[in-house]
Amino acid sequence: MDAVTFEILKTDPATHARRGRLHTPHGTVETPVFMPVGTAATVKAMLPEQVKELGAEIILSNTYHLYLRPGHEIVREAGGLHKFMNWDRAILTDSGGFQVFSLGALRKITEEGVMFHSHIDGSRHMLTPEKSMEVQNALGSDIIMAFDECAPYPADKSYVKKSLERTTRWLARCKAAHKDTERQSLFGIMQGGMYKDLRYQSACEITELDLPGYAIGGLSVGEPRELMYEVLDYAADYLPKEKPRYVMGVGTPDHLFEGVERGIDMFDCVLPTRLARNGAAMTSHGRISIKNARYERDFTPLDPECDCYTCRNYSRAYLRHLYKANEILSSMLLSEHNLHFLVSTMKKIRESIEEGRFREYKREFYSKYEDYEELLK
Repeated sequence: MDAVTFEILKTDPATHARRGRLHTPHGTVETPVFMPVGTAATVKAMLPEQVKELGAEIILSNTYHLYLRPGHEIVREAGGLHKFMNWDRAILTDSGGFQVFSLGALRKITEEGVMFHSHIDGSRHMLTPEKSMEVQNALGSDIIMAFDECAPYPADKSYVKKSLERTTRWLARCKAAHKDTERQSLFGIMQGGMYKDLRYQSACEITELDLPGYAIGGLSVGEPRELMYEVLDYAADYLPKEKPRYVMGVGTPDHLFEGVERGIDMFDCVLPTRLARNGAAMTSHGRISIKNARYERDFTPLDPECDCYTCRNYSRAYLRHLYKANEILSSMLLSEHNLHFLVSTMKKIRESIEEGRFREYKREFYSKYEDYEELLK
């Protein structure tokens, strides 16, 4: 039996939206779900207890970064990632593929894997499918991702085809190297760029391995929003309906709604904490920059409709003061709010699917958003 299993509880009659549950060795995850990102074994500016209080049931950590620092053997000696970072709920680790391919001139791709130079100290490393599995097995995450090649956008079709076929071969090597199937489930990743026939080819190849779940990779890499939605229109349908579907690196409110509508179950993104560190907040009426002088004497909450700790206790004026004074508390409070906003939005999405009114809730959400017309483009 797979370490991670999935059940669909309800489907929305008007869309492809699904309400489900992921059962993992570290608890049940209600889906659709947004996963806060804890790249280096910490969700930036947040205590694990705070992340739990938000209602997060699963977080994401990064193989590439933890391999380089502190090293997967140290994490193994500590008792695994859960114990190391004091998080007793589910964890998904990505394979490191996206990070090494983002290094540009610092890496070289071969059939064996990717040779790269560390962004930290310039040291030379080789990351292969087998090495990615070794690192993720040592980390002990509940869901581990296959090592794949993420093609850039735009990319020549012949290159994307070769890339996805290499990803398929690497996936087979990942499955053969994965040693801890009782505690961890391996998810495959569909590639194929923005080409419909290549997405279909990739889906056919990776689903032959009959894995517990699948991700759609190679999106949110610079392509127009409309093109991302076009790919999701057909790509999700190429994956097994009974398995969880995950779109990697996606986390703006509109992407969450549009992805759920197309049958996606899992999302992650660094955006909420990155925005927080730069003085920006996600709200039910659109994104705001707390740096703006208009908030200097604004003693109202960030979002009057939000019940997070930040909105219950602090004003926009105070948050602006913290940011302008370069106080660490600014990142902490804004991160708490932004993550709460996305996690609670996903909870409301789940409730709307259960009640058969997903599209109604989507319209309601968009109608209040300042960028409503932009979101609908």
